[in-house]
Amino acid sequence: MSHDLIRETACTIVDRLRSSDVSPLELLDALEKRIAEVDGKVNALPTLCFDRARTNAKTLMQKPAGARGLLAGLPVPIKDLTDVAGVLNTQGSPIFKDNVPKQSDLMVEHLEDNGAVVYAKSNTPEFGAGANTFNEVFGATLNPWDTAKSAAGSSGGAAVALATGMAWLAQGSDMGGSLRSPASFCGVVGMRPSIGRVAHTPKAGIDRNLGVQGPMARNVDDLALLLDAMSGDYAADPLSLPAPSTSFLSAARSGTKPLRIAYSPDLGITPVDPEVKAITRKAAERFTEAGATVEEAHPDWREAHECFHVLRAFDFAISKAQLLRTKRDLLKAEVIWNIEEGLKLTVEQLERAEAQRVGMTARAVEFFQTYDLLLVPTTIVPPFPIENRYVAECAGKRFDNYIEWLGIVYAITLACCPSLSLPCGFTASGLPVGVQVVGAPRADAQVIAGAKVLEDILGLRSTTPIDPRVKK
Repeated sequence: MSHDLIRETACTIVDRLRSSDVSPLELLDALEKRIAEVDGKVNALPTLCFDRARTNAKTLMQKPAGARGLLAGLPVPIKDLTDVAGVLNTQGSPIFKDNVPKQSDLMVEHLEDNGAVVYAKSNTPEFGAGANTFNEVFGATLNPWDTAKSAAGSSGGAAVALATGMAWLAQGSDMGGSLRSPASFCGVVGMRPSIGRVAHTPKAGIDRNLGVQGPMARNVDDLALLLDAMSGDYAADPLSLPAPSTSFLSAARSGTKPLRIAYSPDLGITPVDPEVKAITRKAAERFTEAGATVEEAHPDWREAHECFHVLRAFDFAISKAQLLRTKRDLLKAEVIWNIEEGLKLTVEQLERAEAQRVGMTARAVEFFQTYDLLLVPTTIVPPFPIENRYVAECAGKRFDNYIEWLGIVYAITLACCPSLSLPCGFTASGLPVGVQVVGAPRADAQVIAGAKVLEDILGLRSTTPIDPRVKK
């Protein structure tokens, strides 16, 4: 019974919850068993809170089935950067290895009000810094397609939990690809939604919007369901947007087909592994089967590297400078570098970077007046060896720092565009490859609808969950 449950889609499970065909407690039992079977091989969910989950599930079950929210009692793990009341939140840092917050983040409260049952925290690199999920508190999260490989990051634990059947849905966050890159490496779906789409508790700055919260799932319908459950405006997050009048799940199921698609292998700003280029190009071209025109084109985002380097460094400075002053010996080298880069910035550099971002966003809006969607590889390489802290070079180009290899995702962050990573094929060695489906700012529903059309064409929806493939 439990093995069958973990292979069901989230939408199917929610339908079964609403009809009382299955209970939240049965789902928690199934997850606890699955985690015991597989998590020791991949280290995706290092903190479990099943006692809290069962208490909340029993409270939820006292309500009528139709009054339990959009998720109706479905269990969801939360990334270990986000506060859940009474549950360890380490942020992947030895500094916070004993940190147990008393109050949940607004996003978690909203999810629980919508029927989510939180049962675990998913692993992340220290403070979410770096696209390889490892830290000094819990160690590394391994890619289930090949445990000698990285799961990417920073939502690596969430992606691996989905891929291995330890979650039906998962929450994550994304600044420079942290929802999208692990989705690509693990063969699942992850979406960076528009700024303000998911309300959260502001920290360090009201207008910090490089990073957003978002959904992950095994397929587009399930992801749309979670985004519906995450969406909504709250006064506590002044930048949050109202939930749309038409649900994202309805958009996914609408059958709406894009007419004109742009594909770019590299956005004109980065090297890309030839095999990744070939797989993503082939996937994009299959949109012609839905009657769309596919052309090679991309917006002019040539300033992406300089702009992101400055704005990311500034974000690290305003949020982590105090830790550098007081806990430097407990921070990893990459985090120290990012904070120090931020503290060195001048007002002139910030002025230039903000102007660059305004220009990139304006060009994105203009570009999407011609094209319905832009498709581009999610990552520039397939999953890399877990012992490599980051991608140091690609196609003969050596990178200047540990984040430059992520230009293909952070350019889209800077332009304020929603982007969904969709599984689109496998390398010759059997490793997943993802393609980004990108839309104009706030065109989240259009992105989801287009991704669902391509998902149906590609026919890869049933490739997960898998048992970890342990390799050395």
